[in-house]
Amino acid sequence: MEGGTTKRASLWAVLTFFEAAKRVLVGKPFRNDRLRHETLPKKIAMPLFSTSALSSTAYSPDEILLTLALAGVTAVAVSPWVGLAVIVVLLVVIASYRQSVHAYPSGGGDYEIARRNLGDGAGVTVAAALMVDYVLTVAVSVSAAAHYLISLAPVLAGAQTSLAVGAVVVLVLVNLRGFTRDARVLALPSYVFMAAILALCVTGIIQRLTGTLGEAPSARFEIIPDAAFDNGLVGLAGALLILRAFSSGAAALTGVEAPSANVPSFEPPRSRNAASTLLILGVVASLMTAGVIYLANATRVHVVQNPATQLLLDGEPVPGSYVQNPVISQLARTIFDGGSLPFIVVVAATALILLLAAHGAFNGFPVLASILAKDGYLPRQLRTRGDRLTFSNGIMALGLGAILLILVFRADVTQLVQLYIVGVFVSFTATQLALIKHWGRELRSTVDRKRRWQMNKSRAINSIGFVLTAAVLVVVLVTKFEFGAWIAVLAMAALFVVMFSIKAHYDQVARELAIDDAASARALPSRVHAVILVSHVRKPVLRALAFARASRPSKLDAIVVDVDPEETRRTLEDWDRLEVPVPITVLASPYRDTIQPIMDYIKSMRRDSPRDLIVVYIPEYVVGKWWEQLVHNQTALRIKTRLHFEPGVMVASVPWQLASSDAARKFQDLR
Repeated sequence: MEGGTTKRASLWAVLTFFEAAKRVLVGKPFRNDRLRHETLPKKIAMPLFSTSALSSTAYSPDEILLTLALAGVTAVAVSPWVGLAVIVVLLVVIASYRQSVHAYPSGGGDYEIARRNLGDGAGVTVAAALMVDYVLTVAVSVSAAAHYLISLAPVLAGAQTSLAVGAVVVLVLVNLRGFTRDARVLALPSYVFMAAILALCVTGIIQRLTGTLGEAPSARFEIIPDAAFDNGLVGLAGALLILRAFSSGAAALTGVEAPSANVPSFEPPRSRNAASTLLILGVVASLMTAGVIYLANATRVHVVQNPATQLLLDGEPVPGSYVQNPVISQLARTIFDGGSLPFIVVVAATALILLLAAHGAFNGFPVLASILAKDGYLPRQLRTRGDRLTFSNGIMALGLGAILLILVFRADVTQLVQLYIVGVFVSFTATQLALIKHWGRELRSTVDRKRRWQMNKSRAINSIGFVLTAAVLVVVLVTKFEFGAWIAVLAMAALFVVMFSIKAHYDQVARELAIDDAASARALPSRVHAVILVSHVRKPVLRALAFARASRPSKLDAIVVDVDPEETRRTLEDWDRLEVPVPITVLASPYRDTIQPIMDYIKSMRRDSPRDLIVVYIPEYVVGKWWEQLVHNQTALRIKTRLHFEPGVMVASVPWQLASSDAARKFQDLR
């Protein structure tokens, strides 16, 4: 007796392990009344919804410089002009999205705007682009954060992949807990980052004006031009390289649409506050990007994609131990001295804002997936909240996608950015086109002269935005396609097909299940024919027999498949000995198959009485150990699977709890 108790206690411990681990990692469930919608003032909303756009300052200047470095040191001097072109596009896109907050004060985001104005196809295209963009936001942001951590602690060099994967795992757990919901806590690091970068830029410019600005640690390196750019930026190859640098730098635009998609989260007047936030975001992001690129050029920061083959030190390749630090890290080391408190603050704040940008994607992706699931484009499991009131399935999907990209590309920010910009500008372009159509429709129904003037102005701004973002999209596709953009295009196309396939499936199921005639919903079968499957005359069979008789069917039969004549003989003898008041039929099985004779018997019953309902009672064991499931119920499972495809047939599983199931039952009771 004592031994049995010990075994059950051990089993209970095993069963509770995973539940206990889940509670330790995720926490106790939240009640529905914990879900509240909080409105935010501009001073909190601006940093909260701008982390992705602000954090791109940490890697977009790097991408401009290392792309131009393919043509040598001289080509890097063009970087300020490329940065200026990126800033112009940024400000135009900001102005365009300021119009969307007035057109759609309820939020909705790019997916909703495109779907309402351009149709389902455009909406799903934008949704696919946004989903790919969210996954890449996480992968790019945590990979860049890993490189900044390495610049703080060079001993971690070479561990960027592990650091990035670890960061994603932590972010998944944090978001599953639903525990970082205090907007003020999340806003503070954004302000620290903005202050740190602006202080870096102001200090650097003052040093430049006073002649005290030093050179970056990488200034002494010589850049070896790629063989295709021996003549620098001359000719078509040079022009394409500049466009490629521009398209890489356009990563600075990622996330600028976030305030327009979260208008309901602003305090009233919501549209005006969201528009003001967009303007502030545009100005701050432009100043930061311009300042970093200017100082990188002034201090002669040299960054390349492959230091081992592209950099020389005194005519010799750089040592294998050389660690190339990001641009902001090099600037902080030059302006504030490495190891100083300002240097640590700048680099640490940059790494933190990158992690917050990834955290923001963990808020955006699950919400978008939930909206798509409600619209029928994604599995319905994505629309429901988990224990902690978070969209846990969406969080897990985003985390797995980001980890896969990080592992495949080894946390290489440059390679990941090649995939990044496509989805951004697909959604930008479609949204601008949708807004043009929106304003045209509104103008046809508006007679107020002042209101019409405002609408015409908004339509003109969105028209400029459409032309510019479409042009940038073409540049991105042309210059980046062979370097990895094709992967993003392929992923978006695959998501598009998958989402429309899911939608078609759900629509087909809805048509099949729709009730055409109220009378048909009340129709009853003419008779109910119950069938009990028998293998041996044991307690589970007798319980199934009792349940079947209690349902008072029109007819009740038992069947046994003659796989082993000796076993069948003993079963029939036991049936007669117990005087079971139900006829039993023996089904021949010359090939020792259990399932097919049963299926043939059921089908013959359906042919003889097509309006009868057939209920098949199957005794099953309830077990407590995982391996017990492997040795029980396998034939029953296969029979049920086959019967589920037969019209007019129902399956009733009759459970019989074995002793080993006691601990499992206690575990379920504790839950």
